[in-house]
Amino acid sequence: MPESRSERALVPHPTDAVETTVRTREERLAALLADMVPGTRTIRVSRYGPGQIWPSPYARAYDARGRLISINRAQSLTAARWVIRAHPEVYWEEADDLNITTGILRPAAEAHSAAGGGR
Repeated sequence: MPESRSERALVPHPTDAVETTVRTREERLAALLADMVPGTRTIRVSRYGPGQIWPSPYARAYDARGRLISINRAQSLTAARWVIRAHPEVYWEEADDLNITTGILRPAAEAHSAAGGGR
């Protein structure tokens, strides 16, 4: 008995959403986030939004110069959830920065001090 009305067997098609050259889970995540928020270099992820005392996934996007990129609430929530779920080993009480070009996640305070921030 055929598996479809056209009497052809259903064959799964390969997805073209992510390039085949992207190998690791972190690189795939970074590629998906770069597609979702164009022009982003860094995404800062936290379990707490600004001014909130209860946990709620939150993300901000920054360009190559460190300027804030405007993203809507759905993008912020989705990006934060994806990053948090992809890195369950991270202690999420502090904010962390995901570098979109490399896929590397590191604490925001460490990234800030490495960039020469501070007073």
